[in-house]
Amino acid sequence: MVPLSWYLLVAAALFCIGLYGVLARRNAIGILMGVELMLNAVNLNLVAFWRYVNPSDLSGLVFAIFVIAVAAAEAAVGLAIIISIYRNRDTVNVEEVDLMRG
Repeated sequence: MVPLSWYLLVAAALFCIGLYGVLARRNAIGILMGVELMLNAVNLNLVAFWRYVNPSDLSGLVFAIFVIAVAAAEAAVGLAIIISIYRNRDTVNVEEVDLMRG
């Protein structure tokens, strides 16, 4: 049986990679991919704690499904916004996009 600490280490590594992707990328698609990695790390933690703390209660799985639904909605809305910005500005570089200027 794999110990809980291994799952937590993998989740921490995924979260750190996602955080680096959000902070270091200039491309909006890369930033969204970093956010998705962070949400997957959260899901891994939720399922691991559910499995090791109280597997008879389904609250961990319900929270994980809720996070998956939020991640799907975030990806759909984020991609729609990025496509709209690309059509208006011809770039997805977040440093070049300034929506306050005409």
